[in-house]
Amino acid sequence: MAQCNRPVQVAGRPPDRHLAQTGYVAQDAPLWPRLRVADVLELGRCMNPRFDAQLAEARIRALEIPRRVRIHTLSGGQRAQVALTLVLAKGPDLLLLDEPLANLDPLARREFLTSMLVSCAEYGVAVLFSSHVIAELERICDYLIVLRAGRVQTAGDIDELRASHRVVIGPLDWPQRSGIPVVSATKTAGRTVALVRIESGTRIGPGLDESEPTFDELALGYLAAPAPLVSEVPA
Repeated sequence: MAQCNRPVQVAGRPPDRHLAQTGYVAQDAPLWPRLRVADVLELGRCMNPRFDAQLAEARIRALEIPRRVRIHTLSGGQRAQVALTLVLAKGPDLLLLDEPLANLDPLARREFLTSMLVSCAEYGVAVLFSSHVIAELERICDYLIVLRAGRVQTAGDIDELRASHRVVIGPLDWPQRSGIPVVSATKTAGRTVALVRIESGTRIGPGLDESEPTFDELALGYLAAPAPLVSEVPA
């Protein structure tokens, strides 16, 4: 397997030269718990040269989060929104979201995603969103990277990935000697269900049911693959 020797870059530069243009929200939305919301926004203004204080104030007001309350009294959804407000007001070109919804209830998750999508579209921010909840990703992503054991299993435009794969249902002994690249397969109830890669014009074969995979089938199929399949993200 080929090894990736290319250095990591963010927007064409080493990460340490792009910190001012990169925003990050962690899973637990870490903030200063004893400070008031207004104090946290002021810290953001002081620590980031491009900080848009008017944007931050307007967003907090629109979300109806009181400025004078302390962070530790906020709900999980409100804390996540304050954390997102801080990084959006920073004026990032790239927003890194690491499991930002893991500790939120369903309603707070929906509100966070909706406001994030609206804000990022308005300000033209690229988003790298990490999540174990596949249903969330389908709503918001147009490019998918599946990681397993620290290795990339597959990466690409979601529509292109779906078009180049099929879910095939066949007898238990399929896909022996089929010659079709199988990503993963399960055998149950007297049949085989497999996610396979295809090329244009590929014929799966007679007596088999095939369909384009759903987003869930594509992602879960690669997560269930027996070994890492790709060594690096395509350029």
